[in-house]
Amino acid sequence: MGKSKTKNQKKSRAVANHVAEETYGSVPHSFVFHRGQVGKNVAQLILDVRRTMEPYTAESLKVRKKNVLKDFVAIAGPLGVTHFMIFSKTDSTINMRLARLPKGPMLHFKVLKYCLVKDVVSSLKKHRMHEQQFTHHPLLILNNFGADGMHVKLMATMFQNMFPSINVHKVNLNNIKRCVLLNYNPTTMEIEFRHYSLKVVPVGMSRGVKKLMQEKFPNMSKFEDISELLMKGANLSESEAEQDGDHNITELPQNYSGRGNMASQQSAVRLTEIGPRMTLQLTKIQEGMGEGNVLYHSFVSKTEEEIQEILNRKEAKLKEKEQRRKKQEQNIADKKEKKDELKKKSLQGIKRKHAEAEEDDSEVEDPGNQDAQTAAVESDDEVEYYRQAVGEEPDEDMFPSAKRRRFSEKSHDPAKRQKKQLPPRQGKDGKSPKRGPGGQHGDKMDKKQGKGWNKPRDGEKSFGKNKKPGGKPFKSKKPFDRDNKFSGKKKFDNKYKDKNFKSKGQKGKPNFKKSGSGPKQGFKQRKGKG
Repeated sequence: MGKSKTKNQKKSRAVANHVAEETYGSVPHSFVFHRGQVGKNVAQLILDVRRTMEPYTAESLKVRKKNVLKDFVAIAGPLGVTHFMIFSKTDSTINMRLARLPKGPMLHFKVLKYCLVKDVVSSLKKHRMHEQQFTHHPLLILNNFGADGMHVKLMATMFQNMFPSINVHKVNLNNIKRCVLLNYNPTTMEIEFRHYSLKVVPVGMSRGVKKLMQEKFPNMSKFEDISELLMKGANLSESEAEQDGDHNITELPQNYSGRGNMASQQSAVRLTEIGPRMTLQLTKIQEGMGEGNVLYHSFVSKTEEEIQEILNRKEAKLKEKEQRRKKQEQNIADKKEKKDELKKKSLQGIKRKHAEAEEDDSEVEDPGNQDAQTAAVESDDEVEYYRQAVGEEPDEDMFPSAKRRRFSEKSHDPAKRQKKQLPPRQGKDGKSPKRGPGGQHGDKMDKKQGKGWNKPRDGEKSFGKNKKPGGKPFKSKKPFDRDNKFSGKKKFDNKYKDKNFKSKGQKGKPNFKKSGSGPKQGFKQRKGKG
């Protein structure tokens, strides 16, 4: 039983939400905002107008300087907004534009006078305004809009469509708490905008009974009997009993909120102004969103010929714009076609180059490389033949091609790789030599080989001499002879030949490093002399 009841409640709630969404989407909505710079008072007027248009308006709409009218039009469609009220200010006047979305028309008004809500409320002795009044839309009242003229009928239609329509047979009177009055004056062509709070009170009773019917009970401490309050109405001010007449007394078709407001009973409808006030004057009516033809202008009148000329000029501009658009589209299409064609050609060229490169690698060899390899093999054969016939190593100058080949092979190998291939130095007993405290080797220098260098041990490469794989060194040449051959430098004098090179390494390191005074004491090359 409980589950079925819960299901029925959910179903009824879903149906109510669906009906509410349909009702909310079918009524007109509005945006009230400003364009350009407006003062503080006009900004407050915009907020007051938003308050009047509640609940079917954007009460927290944010407007930025970079926003344009197209931005509001673009966002109005998804939100279901049907009308715009746009305020702007110039040096002399304040203007209001009323637009119907999405295709217009747009009505331009001049705000001759206005008064804010705070000014209206402060001028009243008693005001009536609370939050519950703004939960439902106001009742629209149009007065004197039946005058002749197309612009008057268009204004009346525009104002009617701004507010939700009311079905008099189904309307709930308790939802009507406010009303908006628009009064048109045909002589001055001005429109008075007023906003009132609505209150219904029973009639046909004394002031004392009315006082008892109110929510706040009166003070009867000075009365001996309640009949004094009902009969005399003593101690009550005249302002608490407003004078009602035939102009505001009516018979209620429904029960209305408040004590004594019963159906089929006489009640008085009282209006209290809550603001804002505006006095408007229509200046012109324009097609579209402010960009179409001017249908009506209150200050400028044109003849039939002038109107036709304007229409022809506008039509010519539209045709020119259409031609430019078509030409731009054609140019874009041509550029795209050319780009695709160039892309296709470039891809074909790339594929053709790749195919040619693969064929060259697989079938054709470099003839220059073959010649170089043949010359290198022949030079090696000549060196070997000379070695077998004479029994000595040939000079370096005899076969330069073999020397260049060996030099190029050595230059391709990095220095680190050559260092790694060298075997570690060992002493006679198979152990690495000990280092002295001064960073030099513990072994004594062999005086036969000279005072400046250690004697090379077995397995070491002799310093400064090239060796062939057979182990025999080339014919020894004088020091710095390589410089004479390649760089054209002269030999050092004999006085520098017998100078010893003293090497001092860092403490704890095996490598040789010249000290700061080594280059000065060992050898010096004078400027200007070879």
